[in-house]
Amino acid sequence: MNRREFLGGAAVLATFPWRRLLADDVQSSQAPWRTFETTTRVEVVKPEGISRVWLPLPMGGDTDWQRALGNTWNGNAKKMEAVKVGRESAAMLYAEWASGSESPFVELKSKFTTRDRAVDLSAARASAPQLSKEEIALYTAPTEYIPCDGLIRETALMRAAKGAQTDLEKGRAIYEWIVQHTARDPKTKGCGTGNVKAMLESGNLGGKCADLNGLFVGMCRSLGIPARDVYGIRVASSKLGYKSLGANTSTITKAQHCRAEFFAEGIGWVPVDPADVRKVMLEEPPGNLPLQDAKVEAAHKRLFGSWEMNWLALNTAQDVVLPNSKGPKLPFFMYPNGESGGERLDSLEPDKFKYAITAAEV
Repeated sequence: MNRREFLGGAAVLATFPWRRLLADDVQSSQAPWRTFETTTRVEVVKPEGISRVWLPLPMGGDTDWQRALGNTWNGNAKKMEAVKVGRESAAMLYAEWASGSESPFVELKSKFTTRDRAVDLSAARASAPQLSKEEIALYTAPTEYIPCDGLIRETALMRAAKGAQTDLEKGRAIYEWIVQHTARDPKTKGCGTGNVKAMLESGNLGGKCADLNGLFVGMCRSLGIPARDVYGIRVASSKLGYKSLGANTSTITKAQHCRAEFFAEGIGWVPVDPADVRKVMLEEPPGNLPLQDAKVEAAHKRLFGSWEMNWLALNTAQDVVLPNSKGPKLPFFMYPNGESGGERLDSLEPDKFKYAITAAEV
């Protein structure tokens, strides 16, 4: 290839939308707000006895990257109410039908606004937010699937973050380790189980976002760094040119995706998404891209410290006990859940459970 051909090819590459991922100066305050509305409709196809449904609501509390604009609902349930549960106060719509109810259904509409999120990682600031003792305790605590001792601490301390000093350095080192040592497994159902203990014990570091980002959270917590998964759903296509990182139709029933954050002193909450780097590697055409591919490198760089907000954050809840349910607790709350006749319905089988989620920009 001669120099003219090389420069011409470079110019073409520079026009691709994903090249924007390489920008260092993107800040949340400079990004435009976008408003969306999601609609979730649930039907209990074969009700037996009392039927119940729990639907996640958008995360409450305004941030500089997402604001909830309200929820409305209708249906034929005898009880429909918004409730908050657990240590993380996860917001959900609870609907309940009496035994003998015909064709139970509920429809939820949620409106919210988002803008792309990016954090300045260049230097610590005295004005940076601080966490309370209670928040530190919450976000460094183990969960049923995410321990903070044993093999996960050993892996974080002796392999992933060995030699790192500050919270930011440790978080970055763990991020790099996750990107380099895990794999996205297309055979994993849904977003995975988030059982990072089983992943490490088996030596199989494959899975999907709840698994890979859950591993990041567990490693951070094992070193005393507050961290959390943020569970949500993609609502629009990626404007950065990544087909794999967006909802490419208005139907988003299977577009759930969890991300992660860790808290660095002097910086605040830092958004990351190592699982999406592995998704780009697996799914962006022509598929199975190496880490050295330009598209992967761009995503790899940007997904430490920023999120494209074509995505709705729902909650950070783990070990969730659904109100009025005698069924098992959930490792996380990202999907519609239901019960009928005391039996839990399968959230990963929306055609049998019969639910559909759509999104529109308004």
